[in-house]
Amino acid sequence: MGEQLSGGNVALALLANTIATGAGLVALILTFGGISGAHFNPAVTVADASQGGIQWRDVGPYIAAQLAGAFAGVALAHVMFDAPVFSASRHVRSGLGQLTGEFMATFGLVSVIRGCARTRPSVTPFAVAAFITAAYWFTSSTSFANPAVTMARAASDTFAGIRPADAPAFIAAQALGATTATALFRWLVPSVPAVANQVARTDDQENAA
Repeated sequence: MGEQLSGGNVALALLANTIATGAGLVALILTFGGISGAHFNPAVTVADASQGGIQWRDVGPYIAAQLAGAFAGVALAHVMFDAPVFSASRHVRSGLGQLTGEFMATFGLVSVIRGCARTRPSVTPFAVAAFITAAYWFTSSTSFANPAVTMARAASDTFAGIRPADAPAFIAAQALGATTATALFRWLVPSVPAVANQVARTDDQENAA
């Protein structure tokens, strides 16, 4: 829709894409947060599992559902706007700048989720949507920040697409960004049980002395 209405103005098309994505994210996270944790992103799912947020046995089914949803979304959008259901994108997104943008986008997204979920979980949907909305503009890649979305958008020869040959490098940058953010917040915000156990051991030692 943004591409059709922008009249060739790329900034206007990006703005339309940004608003729709940010608003949609708030609604979807609020809707599905209490059901599945609103896991729409394989990078977020793996990061959460690595910290004990979900069981590893659930990661495979989650990712399968995320991929199915991403490709179904592309197909539905194309049907609505009279485009081929799937078509390989010709939108080139390559180079160090683009990959750095994807690293930063995913690093920031996981950081926002890890930070808010532990301190102010009720605002997480709004914080995530705000970050993604902003990251559309401050990253060189327009912030895919999601391996499932990256793969699906490779099948969309539109403004939002990514050339299939460029997708693997994007996904690698996203994985690195998610891993780095997870490690950082594991250090910044240690798990509550670990901290509690450490305090308990210290108290026991002091009482014994």
